[in-house]
Amino acid sequence: MARGGRTRGENAMHRRDLIGGAIAAGAALLAAAPARTQTGAYPSRPIRMIVPFAPGGGVDAVGRTVAARLSERLGVPVVVENRAGGSGTIGGQAVQAAAPDGYTLLFSASTHVMARQVLRRPPYDPVADFAAIAQVGAAPLLLVLSPDRPQSNITDIVADARRNPNRWTFGASALGSAGHLATVLFLKLAGLDLVVAPYRGTAPALTDVAAGNVQMMIDPLLALLPLVQSGGVKGIAITSDRRSPLAPAIPTAAEAGMSGLQFASWYGLWGPRSLPASVTTVLEGNVAEIMREAATVERLATLGLEPTYASGEVFRRFIAADVARNADLLRSANFEPE
Repeated sequence: MARGGRTRGENAMHRRDLIGGAIAAGAALLAAAPARTQTGAYPSRPIRMIVPFAPGGGVDAVGRTVAARLSERLGVPVVVENRAGGSGTIGGQAVQAAAPDGYTLLFSASTHVMARQVLRRPPYDPVADFAAIAQVGAAPLLLVLSPDRPQSNITDIVADARRNPNRWTFGASALGSAGHLATVLFLKLAGLDLVVAPYRGTAPALTDVAAGNVQMMIDPLLALLPLVQSGGVKGIAITSDRRSPLAPAIPTAAEAGMSGLQFASWYGLWGPRSLPASVTTVLEGNVAEIMREAATVERLATLGLEPTYASGEVFRRFIAADVARNADLLRSANFEPE
């Protein structure tokens, strides 16, 4: 009989039971660890927010506002990374290829969801290959004109473009952007067939309008207004049913001679497809709170935005309706993808 009242065989069996229990407990802890890491710890390191356009444009300005507020709320850096080109698809590809862990996000505009309608060979499906997280604002557009042109309203622009179509070119920040779609609508309403030159974002297109290399462009008010105010380009019309408090002297499109030219740009946050629901919930909740804050509302108002918000499911339904409407517009104008 061994000390403690057990035989040698009983002691051996006891040790085996203890070892087996420890192994089972360790296995259970290992199985549970990934779940805790994915849900409880997010975010635990810096987040990249990719803006698929050049710095200085409307998407960049709004994206940096959202990134700064998200960083404050989440307690980790949210770093904006500009990846311009391909009508927004170069930056989009970087997010599509990223791990679906919430550390690489896409901040873009309505441009993003139109890739299949405006590009002959889009590198992805902009709806199915991304997780829509939240819509965060909408803004009217502004039609601007090169300063060397004498016209001051849409009526006179259309009249001259009909007489001399080869002297008129539209710039577009990207194919499928709200400005590009509004340009298609402008040409349809005017009965014109003018060249539309796509750029790698608002800033380079606007530079060419100011220089007279292209004569017109339509893009979000927030991106174009500073150069209008400095006299670098002419502000011709706002694409909304009322004047903007940021630029009360600029008429609406209807007042400038084109009823029916109403269009807005909207902005949103996406992640890679298969983004975990736990991560989406964290981001949705924080973005919702950001959009309720007076400081955010005030900041977006200075950019010409209405601080609209829609969570993932509502945002997905909104996207479906927006794509359908704009696809109909492109078809009616006989637009050919490039």
